[in-house]
Amino acid sequence: MNKTILTLAIASLSLVACKKDGEKTDSQSATDSTAVKIEEAAVIPDSATINKAWMDYAAPGEAHKMMAAENGTWNGEMTMWMHAGAEPMKQAVSADYKTVMGGRYQEGIHKGNFMGMPFEGKSTLAYDNATQEYTSTWIDNMGTGIMIMKGKYDPATKVFSFEGDCVDPVTKKTKKMREVITVVDDNTRKMEMFDTGYDGKEYKNMEILSTKKK
Repeated sequence: MNKTILTLAIASLSLVACKKDGEKTDSQSATDSTAVKIEEAAVIPDSATINKAWMDYAAPGEAHKMMAAENGTWNGEMTMWMHAGAEPMKQAVSADYKTVMGGRYQEGIHKGNFMGMPFEGKSTLAYDNATQEYTSTWIDNMGTGIMIMKGKYDPATKVFSFEGDCVDPVTKKTKKMREVITVVDDNTRKMEMFDTGYDGKEYKNMEILSTKKK
């Protein structure tokens, strides 16, 4: 008799467990079904909206006209500080700017000398119509990395402010960089670069005052 009761009890528990598993499966199925419905309900833009968005994205605007105004040769004096409090080092530099790809980007070729060695760098500048911000890249023959910065232009102060990072070849770690470009007048630009020292503090490591060649 006791054996029969025990068997019935085990069978009852099994039925309850199966029922709960079934309820869990049904609940999960309902959740999955809801997720599918939400996904299916996502609004997909029509082709006209998509085409217009891409046309607006690709169309050069006022920011690109500003880039084109920089086209030409700029001669400058570069002042460098190897670390905070270091003696300044001065060098003559030059940069040739041109817009490429239908005026959508600016390309710059930079030349000069660094500690008695020929120096060459290349910059690109883009204004993203979608994010409404600038992106700049920099490479040179003194390294093998790419520095990428993003920033905005303040028409009230006529200042471009960029922030980004690069890898320190000594520590092998990423460090923050900051760049400020001031439009002094139609033919004069001041570029200031701020680096991060080994103490983790920011310091000014470069300034270039450039004049456009007429």
